[in-house]
Amino acid sequence: MANVVLEFKVSAGDSEPQNRPVLILGQQNNLQQLSWSQIKGKLQPVVSKETWQAALNTLNPNPTDSCPLYLNQAVVAVLPSRISRHNSPASVHFLSRLIRSCLPGGSNRCIVVVCERSDVFASACAVARAFPLFTRRSASSRRTEKKHVTVEFVVVDSDGGLLDDAELKCLSNAADGVRLAARIVDSPCSEMNTNHFLDEIKAVGSELGITPVIIRGEELKQRGFGGIYGVGKAAEHPPALAVLSHTPDGATQTIAWVGKGIVYDTGGLSIKGKTTMPGMKRDCGGAAAILGAFKATIKQGFKDNLHAVFCLAENSVGPTATRPDDIHALYSGKTVEINNTDAEGRLVLADGVVYASKDLSADIILDMATLTGAQGISTGKYHAAVMTNSEQWEVACVRAGRSSGDLTHPLVYCPELHFSEFTSAVADMKNSVADRENAQSSCAGLFIGSHLGFDWPGVWVHVDIASPVHAGERATGFGVALLMALFGQASDDSMLNQVSPLGAPANKPEDQMERDCKRRRLV
Repeated sequence: MANVVLEFKVSAGDSEPQNRPVLILGQQNNLQQLSWSQIKGKLQPVVSKETWQAALNTLNPNPTDSCPLYLNQAVVAVLPSRISRHNSPASVHFLSRLIRSCLPGGSNRCIVVVCERSDVFASACAVARAFPLFTRRSASSRRTEKKHVTVEFVVVDSDGGLLDDAELKCLSNAADGVRLAARIVDSPCSEMNTNHFLDEIKAVGSELGITPVIIRGEELKQRGFGGIYGVGKAAEHPPALAVLSHTPDGATQTIAWVGKGIVYDTGGLSIKGKTTMPGMKRDCGGAAAILGAFKATIKQGFKDNLHAVFCLAENSVGPTATRPDDIHALYSGKTVEINNTDAEGRLVLADGVVYASKDLSADIILDMATLTGAQGISTGKYHAAVMTNSEQWEVACVRAGRSSGDLTHPLVYCPELHFSEFTSAVADMKNSVADRENAQSSCAGLFIGSHLGFDWPGVWVHVDIASPVHAGERATGFGVALLMALFGQASDDSMLNQVSPLGAPANKPEDQMERDCKRRRLV
C-alpha cells in the first residue's frame, strides 16, 4: 500500500477487469440504483448483466458482505444498510476495511464508490486511510514502480451528477492531508524527532508560501514556555514551538489549531512499562493531524486568519529530565507542581493555547492531542473525545464528526466539580489528578483550559484522539477530515461548505449580535 498513487477522477474510464481489476462498493440500496450502463464498461465482457444482478441479489450485509464477479479481478462489496445515530452515514470504518480486504491486486486498479453526495467527502477520506505511505519492509524498498489506484464516485441521490474539478481537487487535497498525517504518526522517532517534524512543517510552509515562526531550545525557557521546555529539555533534539500562519485580507476572525507533538513519550522519570511504551511514536498524532489539515485547508482557500501551532518535544529520560516534585512556571504565568512526568501533553498544550490567545489574539482555539489513555475508555476506539466551553460547538463537533467520518463524542465539561483534582499545597496546581477514577479525560482537558481561564470569552475546543489515531498497528490520519469539515464554512470550497455543521448566524437584534460576536460567529 505504501507505494500507491491515489487519483480521484470524474470517470475512471472503461477497461476490462483482466487489464484493470475493479472493486465496486456502496450500500445495498445505492448499488441497486445503479443502471447497468453506468457500470458495464468496467466489467464487460467477462461479467454479464445477469451475473452482476445475481451478485447483488446474493449480498447479505451483516454488517458487510462481498461477492467476486470474476475470479479475483472484479469484486462487489456492500456496506451496512443501517447506521446508528453515533456513526457516520458513510460507514467509513467499514469502507476502509472492505478496501483493504477486497480490493484486487495489481499495479493499476480501480475503486468505484456508489453513495449519496453528502457522503462523498467522508468516503474519500476513508479511501485514503486504506493506503498508508510509511513502510520500511525490505521488499517495498526494492520496488521502485508506483502502483496506481483510480477512484470514481457514482452519486445516486437527487443531487446526483458528476463531480466537478473543484470537488475532485478538494478530495485529492483531503486525501493527501490524511496520508501525510498518517505517515508522520507511523514514523518511528529515529526518523521523526523534533528536527524531522520541523522539516515537515517547513516543507508544508514552503509549498504554501508561508515561513514558519520557530521558538526552540533555550529560547523557550527564556520566553517563559516552561511547559514545552520542561517536557523536552532532556532529549537529544531540543523542543520547539512552531507556528504556520495564514492571514488573508478581509479576515473577520482568528482561529488557532494547537497540536500536541510529543514525538516519543517514554513517560519521563515516571517511566512507562515494556508493554505500554511501544506505540508511543504516535503521541504526535494531534500535531500531525493539524499539519495535514492546515495544508489541505489552505490549498482549498480559507477566508479567515488561521494559525497552526505545533508544540514539539520528546519526553525523554536523562540527567536534566523533569523530576516529580519539580515546579514549572508555564506561559500563562501559573505554576505547576509535577506529580507525574507521564502527564506531559497537557503541559505543552497549556503553553500552546496561551500563546494562541496572547500572541495570536485568537477568537477560537482548538487543541488536538493524543492526551489520555482514558479517552479510549470514555468514548472508545472510533470516537474522539470532545470538550468545549460552548454548547453550540459541542454539537457542531459531533455533527462534523458524522459528516467527515472522524467521529467524536462529548466529554463532561464541569470545572467547578473536577478542577479541584489538581489542588497543590505549594503551586497553583499539580499536573495530574488526585483521583484517577474521576473523569480522567475531562480533567486532563480542564488542565489545558485552566491556563486560558475558565472565564475566557472566546471559544475553546479540546479534542482527545488517543485511541482513534490508530487502528491496530497503523495510523489513521484521524483529525484531518474533522478539522476540514468543522471549519468548512470559512473555506472557499463548496464541498467543505456543504459538510460543515457551522453556518452564518441566525438573524438577531444588533445588541445581542454584539454580545455574541466572537463566541458564536461561525455557529
